[in-house]
Amino acid sequence: MSYVARQDRPADKASAYLEVESEILAVLDGEPNRVARMATVASMLADAFGDYFWTGFYVVDPDRNRELVVGPYQGTLGCLRIAFGRGVCGTAAESRQTQIVEDVHAFPGHIACDGRSESEIVVPVFDAAGDLIAVFDVDATTQAAFDTVDAQALERLMAKVFGDGA
Repeated sequence: MSYVARQDRPADKASAYLEVESEILAVLDGEPNRVARMATVASMLADAFGDYFWTGFYVVDPDRNRELVVGPYQGTLGCLRIAFGRGVCGTAAESRQTQIVEDVHAFPGHIACDGRSESEIVVPVFDAAGDLIAVFDVDATTQAAFDTVDAQALERLMAKVFGDGA
């Protein structure tokens, strides 16, 4: 799949991520509220990339052991709750590692919240103490939409917005 930028984004994906990262960090400067930060990240990334179909967060539920609950997102209705270890989001939460899935239909236990989803990337989100607070999930309507460029850029952004900034 070819990368599709929106608006006046650079033609290459890595440069586009750097540009939107800079914009997100500027908008969030001084904003301490985690929900506001998540909503802004989801909105700005969904607007920046034409191949982002569903963009958002599943937050670790502090009241339910090993379960994610839908957080701020852009797109069609998302799954409300996902257990650790279940589907792509639950696998990312369980393993604490980014998951890049070229074909969601080939992923064992994939949860089909919207049948139009064809590929997916899920990035674990950690706070400054290194505790898992959420996963960031992006779906695309084409297969193989995500790669290591996406993974590295999204991991870097999540660390800067929610973690220690590394």
